[in-house]
Amino acid sequence: MNDQTPVFKTSQLEANEGPGHNPTDNPTMGELIAARFSRRGFLKGSLAVSAIAATVSPMALMLADDARAETKSAFNFEEVEAGIDEKHHVAAGYDADVLLRWGDGIFADSPEFDPRNQTPESQAKQFGYNNDYVGYIPIDGSSEHGLLVVNHEYTNEHLMFPGIVKVAEGKIEVAPADKKRVDIEMAAHGGSVVEIKKTDGKWQVIKDGKLNRRITANTEMQLSGPVAGHDRVKTNADSSGTKVFGMINNCSGGVTPWGTYVSGEENIHGYFLGKLPEDSKEAANYKRMGIPEGVYEWGKFHDRFDLSKDPNEANRFGWVVEIDVNDPNSIPKKRTALGRFKHEGADSIVAKDGRVVFYLGDDERFDYVYKFVTAGKFNPDDRSANLDLLDEGTLYVAKFDVDGTIEWLPVVFGQGPLTEANGFHSQADVLIETRRAGDLLGATKMDRPEDIGPNGVNGKVYVMLTNNTKRKDDQLDAANPRAKNAFGHIIEIAEEDGNFAATKGKWEILLKCGDPSVADVGASFSTDTTKNGWFGMPDNCAVDADGRLWVSTDGNSPKATGRTDGIWAVDTEGAARATSKLFFRVPVGAEMCGPLVLPDMATMMVAVQHPGDGGEDWEGFGRPSYYEDLSTRWPDFKDDMPVRPAVVAITKKGGGKIGV
Repeated sequence: MNDQTPVFKTSQLEANEGPGHNPTDNPTMGELIAARFSRRGFLKGSLAVSAIAATVSPMALMLADDARAETKSAFNFEEVEAGIDEKHHVAAGYDADVLLRWGDGIFADSPEFDPRNQTPESQAKQFGYNNDYVGYIPIDGSSEHGLLVVNHEYTNEHLMFPGIVKVAEGKIEVAPADKKRVDIEMAAHGGSVVEIKKTDGKWQVIKDGKLNRRITANTEMQLSGPVAGHDRVKTNADSSGTKVFGMINNCSGGVTPWGTYVSGEENIHGYFLGKLPEDSKEAANYKRMGIPEGVYEWGKFHDRFDLSKDPNEANRFGWVVEIDVNDPNSIPKKRTALGRFKHEGADSIVAKDGRVVFYLGDDERFDYVYKFVTAGKFNPDDRSANLDLLDEGTLYVAKFDVDGTIEWLPVVFGQGPLTEANGFHSQADVLIETRRAGDLLGATKMDRPEDIGPNGVNGKVYVMLTNNTKRKDDQLDAANPRAKNAFGHIIEIAEEDGNFAATKGKWEILLKCGDPSVADVGASFSTDTTKNGWFGMPDNCAVDADGRLWVSTDGNSPKATGRTDGIWAVDTEGAARATSKLFFRVPVGAEMCGPLVLPDMATMMVAVQHPGDGGEDWEGFGRPSYYEDLSTRWPDFKDDMPVRPAVVAITKKGGGKIGV
């Protein structure tokens, strides 16, 4: 970033893809997919017409289609038409109501949103920016009264603030930040805890909810677990190595079985400026994490984000944060036992023996899939007994083998190569450098692992792999024909004996994404999937109470796929397997986040992130989009209001289960 005229990156996809900092020769998922299917001599599962027509007779295709038609999909709704415009769209027969927008008050004394007169103090009492993960914690077991928990991942200055943008040669240039703007951005990060209630079929925010809370980049937090107190996390302001301020770039997350909110810090590298002191031992560690990149200018006004002034601060970010929503004054805890990397989310499930398993993706090209298994067991009768379960347990990294098996390798000091000979002196060192530990263990290099959803109904686990355009030609063969994995894929894992805590299992490809009508793409949606039903770039996922899979996307655009991001319903069972249907789509420029299906399945919550971003690739606008000249003014569509990220509540007209 140029100090005088910093150019804002309009594509979060670029930041999420990252340069790929994995230096190892560990096998990639593309190589394993190719080797596995080449070895078997055939492709298992539903394939795109373009991929199978060359090897299967027309009669066989007709018989397969007839058989599939006899098997009912798990989803019953009229599909949305894929496309691009300034509005959101939901399946016929459903309402999609905006519940919470950036700047909305969440406390009784919250000030009214005034986009031209923002302050750090007002933002700290308002709903934050770029809502990503959405979770729900029932009050008294209700699916109509509970706490909505939401991550606020990052900020888009060019969409947030008036008077800071100029356009030169078709590109947006953002004026250098001052301290006030930085402090507003810091207040817009973090998370929100908001009481909501369904009244007469419509969801409402309870502004005087006693548990309502804003968490920001300045909220006091505690480092807990093996890294707490280690010399590598001690700073000028915290000689104890336990007291941290704020969480940043929180992407996806989860709700624990005991009713706490967990949130994953993802692309932390963009928040740090400056150079490490020459004698620093963190150079290789930070290089592996891509630190610093300097997307944000916080380090100009807050020394802790300047590596030259506080070289250990970056080790205090990149963790999973746990928040006890029952106490709005509780100190959130960064649970270091779950490892430090670019966390996407932390979905969890209780294993057969009562231990709790958290699935974790490291969202960068060529990085890894993890899971954490608690040492202690979940106690459903004593919530307090579970509150520190995340401080002890075993972190594992995945190795996918060509024979379709998966092995979970323990990321534990003293085991295998994780020894002093390789620069690790404790479990704290291993966890601070989780990526390097995975390198040495020989984990499988993946294509941007994002959300990972365990399914308690069918016992499977679904891994969203968004894309990896750096995959090379020599890593592919005829069985995996994509020269670049531009559209991503979804892996399905079956843990051994249906035990989520197992260290072995099997894997299969559920979907290779992209346009199935383009043979070179090699997508594998079923032949029942319509022109509206296919998608690229799977990102977040949700498994509802019936075990059905819903997938949200990040990166569909006029240029990439000719459609916006959205929510797709994906069949995973029977002859309808790999059939996908479009349920909801976002306005132009937006990313689709969430989704969340409430326990009674009568409501789906989704998060519309950075609507109005871009614009130059959409023929309906044709130029960069920024505060004064927006491709959409969703969701208010008022001349005096900017575009606003928001959470949307989807319900069926007249009531009933979503998608049934």
